[in-house]
Amino acid sequence: MGKYGDCAVHAVKLIENKHEKEPRLAWNLAASSLMESEAMKNKGCPRAAFLGLCEEGMIKGIPKGRYTRSTKNKGYALNAIKILQQTSKPPTRDELWREITGYNIVHNGQMDVVLSLWHNGLILK
Repeated sequence: MGKYGDCAVHAVKLIENKHEKEPRLAWNLAASSLMESEAMKNKGCPRAAFLGLCEEGMIKGIPKGRYTRSTKNKGYALNAIKILQQTSKPPTRDELWREITGYNIVHNGQMDVVLSLWHNGLILK
């Protein structure tokens, strides 16, 4: 599901394996090990989507808490989860993005995060 999806899954594994307990730090550590460029490591949209799901207690092994100030990217991720919960055949990341936003533009990694967590069984349903 892309680099940002891999990053989200890796961050959850870091928390599960007790290498890190704070979601933001786990994301940063995962991004540092998986991303080539500083721009990719610091991209805010996928990180905010991940932290928004963490904040709501929707990711396995991560308690609810205050992890992000983002409302927009958190909202995109939460809406994507609602759609996935209501469908038997998960849409592609681009179909999911269009359904959430109505835009026919490329998402910024948020859907990679959601779909990777979903397909790896890390979203609490």
